[in-house]
Amino acid sequence: MLFVLAIAAWTGLVGARAETVDLRLVLAADVSRSVDSEEFALQREGYAAAFSDPRVLRAIKGGQLGRIAVCFVEWSGEWAQQITVDWTLIHDQGSAERFATALVARPRPFADRTAIGVAIDFAVAQFARGPHQSARRTIDISGDGTNTNGKPPAIARDQAVAQGIVINALAILSPEPMPWNPFHTHPPGGLAAYFREHVAGGPGSFVMVVEDFQSFAYALANKLIKEIAEAPPP
Repeated sequence: MLFVLAIAAWTGLVGARAETVDLRLVLAADVSRSVDSEEFALQREGYAAAFSDPRVLRAIKGGQLGRIAVCFVEWSGEWAQQITVDWTLIHDQGSAERFATALVARPRPFADRTAIGVAIDFAVAQFARGPHQSARRTIDISGDGTNTNGKPPAIARDQAVAQGIVINALAILSPEPMPWNPFHTHPPGGLAAYFREHVAGGPGSFVMVVEDFQSFAYALANKLIKEIAEAPPP
């Protein structure tokens, strides 16, 4: 009997520690081989800069609870996914800066093929192991090309949406097609159309376009504002 009571008390303590936030957001960044070293640096710095953007912080503070939880993962081929910065509570400038500092300090994990469907599954799994609770769960996929191996992204997307998860996408356009696989970065109809059809899903889901990695930070900030506030970007 005492053992049962001890287990119940421990379970209650674990539940009490699960802090409620306005949004749990998994940021899933493409680090496949089509993203060269300069573009990788711009992408990492863009994520860090976006969370320092006063507009993003205002959106976070404007929520009902004034805090969100963020997990940053990087992905590439079918067997290449990594948690780069684990679940982090962001509620003010200090916590946002700590998240950004941790992010830019990590080395690049890999540069393999592009497995968007597997990346979605990996992102979904992070919600089950996170220490926070929220009514809203969103996956933010950024990428510069189509799926090239692994699980089809539309199947992974539909399975995630069935669990009540929203997936938004940021399509990073490349000025020139890849010489060895031109349809990867320039599929018929354009990359944004591909992401709308195969990646984004759920109520209010959307795809935003960034013209190149140089303008990544600004586009990402606008995307975060829309995701956090559930309102049109400025």
